[in-house]
Amino acid sequence: MIHSKGILRAAPHAARMTLLGVIALMSVAGSADVAAQSYPNRPIRLFVGFPPGGGSDALARLVGGALPEKLGQQVLVDNRPGANTILATEYVKSQPADGYTLLFVSASFSINPSLYKLTYDIEKDFSPVTVVAIVPLLLITHPSLPVRTVKDIIALAKAQPDKLDYASFGVGSAAHLAGEMFLSMTGTRMTHVPYKGSAPAVADVIGGRVTMMMPGIGSAINLARSNKLRAIAVTTAKRATGAPDIPTIAESGIPGFDVSTWESIQAPSGTPPEAIARLNTSIRDVVAGGDLRQKMLTLGFEPDAMKSPAETAQFIRAERQKWAALVKARNIKAE
Repeated sequence: MIHSKGILRAAPHAARMTLLGVIALMSVAGSADVAAQSYPNRPIRLFVGFPPGGGSDALARLVGGALPEKLGQQVLVDNRPGANTILATEYVKSQPADGYTLLFVSASFSINPSLYKLTYDIEKDFSPVTVVAIVPLLLITHPSLPVRTVKDIIALAKAQPDKLDYASFGVGSAAHLAGEMFLSMTGTRMTHVPYKGSAPAVADVIGGRVTMMMPGIGSAINLARSNKLRAIAVTTAKRATGAPDIPTIAESGIPGFDVSTWESIQAPSGTPPEAIARLNTSIRDVVAGGDLRQKMLTLGFEPDAMKSPAETAQFIRAERQKWAALVKARNIKAE
């Protein structure tokens, strides 16, 4: 039995402990608020795994150039090309997880784990910020080829198995895997012709030396409109905003076909959630803005910075699983 005097003596102590707990929680919350308000307080470096001048680099610079208005700090784009973007990814992984070193990635981020032995895990070692844009690919052929639709290409390929070919900008590239997805879903056979870059591959389609290709829509749509190439269909589930007159492969006889490349911003795992949230909100704001949005559409990017960090993580996981299944089914090997 506890005497009332004991209760009275214990009560002040319990009250003090409760008060200290409340103060501690308020302190933590206050620190988080301060961190959120003070980030960023110096320039941010955004690493791109491609050389200057390409589509990913152009978009990174557009977004980086628009963010200072929202963040109050410069965003410096740093190109670190090599090994199919692996060098840049390894470097950013090794940097402090403080929100000041970020990675600008494309679909190769989710493809590489199926093709290479990596020193990092894209889901465990990185914290997603957002997806910035989706990039439809455009199925193109030379105008002299007797095809105008996806069904025409399928019929020609089945009539001449292994006689047709398709170009890509390298083994494991989005254009390569899009071609393999096309062959897998149509039951056709063609020869893959990899190039070191998109420009020489497109040039050989223009020259009639390769049957077809699926480059990013931004690098091919104007060539199609000038009749140097024939645009057959886009690879995404929906028609491209910048080319609404071109049908999708899905609506042209291959239901469920949905392939694209994309651009996303990632941070090293462990980056403070407050920094991730501030970046996500700021990127979504600038991408939704009319000026940047229109520039993106002109370059062939579908603005898509509407994903939360959690939604981006789910998207990256789904992409990784999709490409892993295709790489295994088609027995694709890295060079």
